[in-house]
Amino acid sequence: MSFSLHGIAISDGYAIGRAQLYSHDRLEAPHYLLRAADLDEEVQRYEAALTTVRQECSHLRDHLPEGTPPELAAFLDLHGLFLDDSMLAEVPKRLIREQSCNAEWALAQQTESLLAQFESIEDEYLRERRHDVKQVADRVLKALLGHPGHAPLKPVEDEPTILVAHDLSPSDMVLFKRHAYAGFITDLGGATSHSAILARSLNISSVMALHNARALIQEGDTLIVDGVAGVVVVNPDEAILDEYRLRQHQWRLEQQKLRRLKSSPSSTLDGVSIELLANIDLPPDVQEALDENAAGIGLFRSEFLFLNRADQPSEDEQFEAYRHVVKVMKGRPVVIRTLDAGADKSLAWLPVKSDNPALGLRAIRLCLAEPQVFTTQLRAILRASHYGTTKILLPMLASLTELDQALALIDAAKAELKAEKIKFDPTTAIGGMIEIPAAALAAEWFARKLDFLSLGTNDLIQYTLAIDRTDDAVAHLYDPLNPGVIQLIAHTLKVGKRLHRPVSVCGEMAGDARLTRLLLGLGLRSFSMHPAHILSVKQQILRSQTDALEPMATKLLRLGDPEKIQALLAKINA
Repeated sequence: MSFSLHGIAISDGYAIGRAQLYSHDRLEAPHYLLRAADLDEEVQRYEAALTTVRQECSHLRDHLPEGTPPELAAFLDLHGLFLDDSMLAEVPKRLIREQSCNAEWALAQQTESLLAQFESIEDEYLRERRHDVKQVADRVLKALLGHPGHAPLKPVEDEPTILVAHDLSPSDMVLFKRHAYAGFITDLGGATSHSAILARSLNISSVMALHNARALIQEGDTLIVDGVAGVVVVNPDEAILDEYRLRQHQWRLEQQKLRRLKSSPSSTLDGVSIELLANIDLPPDVQEALDENAAGIGLFRSEFLFLNRADQPSEDEQFEAYRHVVKVMKGRPVVIRTLDAGADKSLAWLPVKSDNPALGLRAIRLCLAEPQVFTTQLRAILRASHYGTTKILLPMLASLTELDQALALIDAAKAELKAEKIKFDPTTAIGGMIEIPAAALAAEWFARKLDFLSLGTNDLIQYTLAIDRTDDAVAHLYDPLNPGVIQLIAHTLKVGKRLHRPVSVCGEMAGDARLTRLLLGLGLRSFSMHPAHILSVKQQILRSQTDALEPMATKLLRLGDPEKIQALLAKINA
């Protein structure tokens, strides 16, 4: 029987293959009572299981395959922290003694208690960590039951295979990377889950949050994974298979054709030069930016250096990371965004409680509230500026008071370095992110005090439309073409042009080829995106003529009806 499942599209592309089921730790914990004389031995059995799992994680950490995404080591370290935390390391042992129960049952009780606590957390990023707790606890349970840790089976040779799992842990993904799966799908996982982050870095077609795929799909079923629409088709008929084979073939041809554009100058048909920059999360990502011939790094999300760790990265550690990127780029500009933590990116070593994290103490607000953390980072960035073109980007500015305070701290950091005779570029450019409607409306006042502006369209859309983009219930309302959003973008671009301040877009809109021509018509000349999207955006640029696009973009600004906006966008892209 053929049927379709809908989830979250994680990584673009199409995959067709046979289902290979991955049974992930759906083990039942037995329950039985013990004599008082046997409790010490049972506690020792639990401690032995913890030791076994620690050794498994350590072995995986020390034998990561070549080319493994750097995030994976951090994820394994996080699992190690969970194993050492008293909530898993000590509480089950106490339950064994208090209830005279077996270790498996004590662990199961404590796991359920922990999962309930994580489920009640409002912060999306922290709530996602419940999956990590479950994965760690399940590994310990397997050790207690005598089941060794295992990885997905190797796919059948010469036949594309789709891995189907209830969930995939980071340690599973280490071994999963070694095998040539065409794609994978999971019941669990969200846009901020560790598995989703790894899926994107592996660039394999994948769909997550399917809920019941593992239960509904049988071993050997034919699957289509549509990583564009977030759809999985199970046992499709020949007509659907033929359609998706054609889509897959066309997708591959398009990717091959795009590679030919790598060395082409990024300019429109009427000779307007367009800057195509890359967004990166961690220093190793810079190589992908170079591979796509990016003109520079338009957004280095420095907060990923701060996540998944128990302490703050030191000034020297940050300096080495920033310097590496700056030196590898060999003179091309590197824009480093200062710590944008809070909301869905929480710091274990700097907990912030808020009833509404997206509107609470985050980004520049958090930095100003923690000047020592902020100054340490500013010093590291400034030190890196000695090795190449480096720019500082301040996130989530809402008022000139915040900007003035940030600029004062930057001046203070410069004065410290100068007094210590540490080299840095005193002319390092300072920019601000426009991602709050108030900042967009007051863009002129920010532009007069800054060297450049960067439109963070992800949050700009979220705050303009009052939509939590991580909430599935309202995700369909997240609309980059909402007239209010387009008006704010257009206004910011006009201010930048009038005051001769460069303006870039570094949100998802910059990497969406469907919106490239509209943004060109609105006056955008600098795009910053994930490296994988650079060539598709360049293709649109090479086919565009700005003097023809500007009148149509101006007309779109006057429209309010969604259908008319879509119709005009189709004309712009024709």
